[in-house]
Amino acid sequence: MIKKLMLAVATLVASMGFAFAQVDVNKADAAALDSVKGVGPAMSKAIIDERTKGGAFKDWSDFQKRVKGVQQKRATQLSKAGLQVNGQSMEGAPMAAAKADAAAGKAEKAAKPAKASAKPADTKAKPEAAAKSAT
Repeated sequence: MIKKLMLAVATLVASMGFAFAQVDVNKADAAALDSVKGVGPAMSKAIIDERTKGGAFKDWSDFQKRVKGVQQKRATQLSKAGLQVNGQSMEGAPMAAAKADAAAGKAEKAAKPAKASAKPADTKAKPEAAAKSAT
C-alpha cells in the first residue's frame, strides 16, 4: 500500500514538470504571457505593444531595455518561471522545467523501497537460556 502511495506521489511530481511550459515573448499572445508567473495583464500588454512597435526582441538585454519595469532581478524571476526570448532562458536562471525534472528525479528515488539492512534473527537458542527457562 505504501509503495503504491509513494509511486502515485512520484508520478504526480513528475507530471508537474509538464505544467511548466516555456513561453517565448516573440511568439506568445496575451493569454500565453499571462500564464507565466509574474506576468500580469499590464505587463503582457506592454510586451505585446513593444513587440508590435519595435519588432521582435533580440535577446534578454533588449527585452529589459524595451519593457518598462523589467530589470535584472525581475528578468531572472521571469526566466525561472518559463519566459524565454528567442527560445533562450536568461543566463544564470535555470529553466523551470529543468527544476521540475530534478524534483521528479528526487521523488522517484524517494519512492523506491529501502533495502533491508537488518540481519536475520538468530534461530539457535543459547543453551544457558534454555536451561534457565526449563527450571
